[in-house]
Amino acid sequence: MSIPLSPATIALIKATVPALEGHGLTITQRMYERLFVDAEMRALFNQSHHGETGSQPKALAQAVLAYARNIDNLGVLAGAVERIAQKHVALSILPEHYPHVAEALLGAIRDVLGEAATPEICAAWGDAYWFLAELLIGREATIYRDLATKPGGWNGLREFVVESVTRESETICSLVLVPSDGKPVLRHEPGQYLGFQFDLPGHGVLKRNYSISCAPNGHAYRITVKREAAPGVPAGVVSNWMHDHAGPGTSVRVAPPAGDFFLDRGTDGPVVLVSGGVGLTPMISMLETIAETSPERPTWFVHGALNGRVHAMGAHVRTLTDGHANLHSRFFHAEPDEREPADRHSAEPGLVTAEWLVANTPRELATYYLCGPKPFLAALVNGLGRQGIPVERIRFEFFGPADELVEAPRRAA
Repeated sequence: MSIPLSPATIALIKATVPALEGHGLTITQRMYERLFVDAEMRALFNQSHHGETGSQPKALAQAVLAYARNIDNLGVLAGAVERIAQKHVALSILPEHYPHVAEALLGAIRDVLGEAATPEICAAWGDAYWFLAELLIGREATIYRDLATKPGGWNGLREFVVESVTRESETICSLVLVPSDGKPVLRHEPGQYLGFQFDLPGHGVLKRNYSISCAPNGHAYRITVKREAAPGVPAGVVSNWMHDHAGPGTSVRVAPPAGDFFLDRGTDGPVVLVSGGVGLTPMISMLETIAETSPERPTWFVHGALNGRVHAMGAHVRTLTDGHANLHSRFFHAEPDEREPADRHSAEPGLVTAEWLVANTPRELATYYLCGPKPFLAALVNGLGRQGIPVERIRFEFFGPADELVEAPRRAA
């Protein structure tokens, strides 16, 4: 159990806020440089969020700044702590890894701030780090225990085999995965993701997360993957390998379901599932679950794609919603392709907007679940807020480390 921080420590941490505002990103970049000298530590992280896109150091800088600003009111960070714990479980982060991060972080603070990083400041940040670390270690221990003891559950990496591959669009395919041992699998919460570890020739160990795109069934998972870049481009190494080489019989190593973004099945209130691009994957899991278990629940599935050629699983969604009075689906294409048939997915031209959502769904009662690219989320999260939707009824998932553009509404919650 974490020992409460002293008033003196809290005051020192608050005093470092201006330094973090000016140098936070440099500190986290330096922290990862120091941390990744250890090959074992480097292998724990998704490197596409580091050297290739730089998104993880930015996300961590925002998190450290939020921690410092709220060090005297940590209750507002409870949601962030849960998200971090879930990510750590997907990456198989263990208690023995935390001292390495502590050493790298405090070393980075000294490297970047120089003489301003007094012994008192470093000691305060050491205390603050271990206070948060012990919270995370405790929560992660509970998650690991739950995952291992539930039917079909496991810890660490488990071998799965690709059972089938379905081409969903020009850029997206679905893979059904079954455990190689033939035993049951944990029934995930609709909206959660799986962690994967790949060892690809020429690239070494790579970590990725992919949302589960099917309802829980106890025997298999489906993931739906977008080809992120042309072959050979680093950011698309894994997605290209899965599109080009993964087929029936291919083995993959998989961590158990994780994530705090999932359908609330404890209520029968209306839900609006809103996605952009491959962000539809967790929404498909939610929609399938509703269609199978509670089709009387008022549900709107709203999806935006660039055009019909890259619009995935449209026919599947129609099959799920057609014939159910309370299940609705609407599609939008930002740049319709004139070569497509006029009735392709029956999509409307244009973008999904907050104004359309509140005008066509029960705004006074509905919970809005959002998933998609950063600009899509930023527009809708902020737009729904401006339309008067309370923050507690706006829930979202961002593929990759979230930054201030989409984290601000969650902090307000």
